[in-house]
Amino acid sequence: MKKRLMIIAVVLCCMTAVTGITQSVIAKNLTVDYVYTAVLKQGSQGDLVKTVQTKLKNWGYYNGPVDGIYGAKTKAAVIYFQKRNGLTADGVVGAKTLAALGISANAGGNQNSGGVGKFSSADVQLLARLIYGEARGESYTGQVAVGAVVLNRIKSSSFPNTISAVIYQPYAFTAVMDGQINYTPNSTAYSAAKDAINGWDPTGGAIYYYNPSTATSAWIYSRKVTGTIGNHVFAI
Repeated sequence: MKKRLMIIAVVLCCMTAVTGITQSVIAKNLTVDYVYTAVLKQGSQGDLVKTVQTKLKNWGYYNGPVDGIYGAKTKAAVIYFQKRNGLTADGVVGAKTLAALGISANAGGNQNSGGVGKFSSADVQLLARLIYGEARGESYTGQVAVGAVVLNRIKSSSFPNTISAVIYQPYAFTAVMDGQINYTPNSTAYSAAKDAINGWDPTGGAIYYYNPSTATSAWIYSRKVTGTIGNHVFAI
């Protein structure tokens, strides 16, 4: 009987130890998820806040200091950005708003994971979202062409020099203005984004494109045409 009780006691001790280890692992994983899933709101501070402030300032949404302090001005700028881009305008920078800003939602991860060349995975994702929003009904070449226009703008001194800044330049793309930039892109859009980043340019160096069936700007028709792909006319 004593021997059986001793065995039971040992088993219970082992079970307790295993349970403790399991709970410790779970707690650690939950802590990692909590730390690395960035959510910024009024009162937050740090480098990620500076990144958000810098992007909002460059795009004309924010006119305060880039000090890494999420104050009332930063919150107001975030709300303005969210309203303009079809996001929930709550002034909180969660995963969707970070993605719209072209910032990886994994604050502690490697932003170059899944990237292409000098461009991060967040850049590739944002470009794919633009391609999907602007040209998902076009041929594959037509989708690459839209991505190429973004890359050509980065090279041009007349435009910003990052993918996110080009895409979110005010009134630059219909998909940003009507919220289609927030649609989830398919694998074709991702492939088109990567091909454009890798240098495929079916547009002949175009920095503009338009659909002649819907374009209403007289100015765009004054640009020199480099080619037509599907429903889009490309120009410089």
